[in-house]
Amino acid sequence: MAIKLVIFDWDGTLMDSAAKIVNCFNAATRDVGLPQRGAREVRQIIGLSLHDAFTTLIPRASRDQRNQLIESYRAHFSTLDSTTVPLFPGVIQYLREFYKQGYLLAVASGKSRRGLQKALNDTGTTSLFVTTRCADEAPSKPHPQMVLDILQDTGVSPREAIVVGDTVFDLQMAAAAKVDAVAVTYGVHDVDQLRQQQPLACVNSFPEVYEWINRQSAPSSAEVMNC
Repeated sequence: MAIKLVIFDWDGTLMDSAAKIVNCFNAATRDVGLPQRGAREVRQIIGLSLHDAFTTLIPRASRDQRNQLIESYRAHFSTLDSTTVPLFPGVIQYLREFYKQGYLLAVASGKSRRGLQKALNDTGTTSLFVTTRCADEAPSKPHPQMVLDILQDTGVSPREAIVVGDTVFDLQMAAAAKVDAVAVTYGVHDVDQLRQQQPLACVNSFPEVYEWINRQSAPSSAEVMNC
């Protein structure tokens, strides 16, 4: 069945924000007086809600400390940290191509609604997406609720949708919602981690995402490019 709906993760899939996220996580731990974590450790939890991310990284933090960490992280990400967060090469061009071709586009993000809306506004991409879901509107990935909500919003069946993400959390979320997934290898999780989740494909750039989806949607195509 042809793909009608493409559900994108945001950080690490559309936006190159890993360096900023690492910087802001460690700035928050420094502000609260807790041990910092290495970049690889922080990259492993990108995609989770802030609550789940800090719980995973700093399990012994008290509730008050965790709340302070979240507040500090948000302050650094929104105003204090100056690390640039560009969209990955080809994202604007090929999102517009998807849109022109009639695909329904959506976002399922570990960001808060406020954070995602700022990113959409800053990148001028708000109008390209028919619906979006965030971690403060549904359980954190890998729970499937964000995908299930998007399917309900759009009236698209799981067989007509695909999730595109860069973390195992994205792929597990898709599997739990009974939606196929494509992994991008340019984000935060290693290709070996992604392969273990058995996505339909592993692709190395955003233009390849566009090409792969179009091949699957072509009437004569039965190709699946396995990882």
